[in-house]
Amino acid sequence: MGETVAKNKKAYHDYFIEEKFEAGLVLSGSEVKGIRAGRVNLKDSFVRFVKDELFLFHAHIGRLETTHHYYAHEERGSRKLLLHKKELQKIQKAVDRDGYTVVPLQLYFNARNIAKLQIAIAKGKQLHDKRQDLKEKDQKRDIARAMKDY
Repeated sequence: MGETVAKNKKAYHDYFIEEKFEAGLVLSGSEVKGIRAGRVNLKDSFVRFVKDELFLFHAHIGRLETTHHYYAHEERGSRKLLLHKKELQKIQKAVDRDGYTVVPLQLYFNARNIAKLQIAIAKGKQLHDKRQDLKEKDQKRDIARAMKDY
């Protein structure tokens, strides 16, 4: 993976990540410029199937001030994801099972400077699972602090 532009930290908190995939995006020029400028937020975004194709919804890609209004893109519009047919079928099977969904994890540029979105098949966490994760995180932080002072 190349330069990471945006991460969805909330996804790791709310879901158990099962399997990850790399997807291309159908973008306009102004969207690519907005991504390069780091004006991306994946926090409230989600991925859904529409007529056997995957789409990214509610991902915020900001406009630049230099973009002419005629060429400007919709900031929270839907964007088509590009995957191989076998990957799409695998994801579709997983989503058809109970409790599984597809979440965007991070947006980055690969080695060839092409914008890619890392998505994952995930299962929702219950409240007690989230509390357990927070407890483990606090314990690790306390151990690291103790080792540092030692």
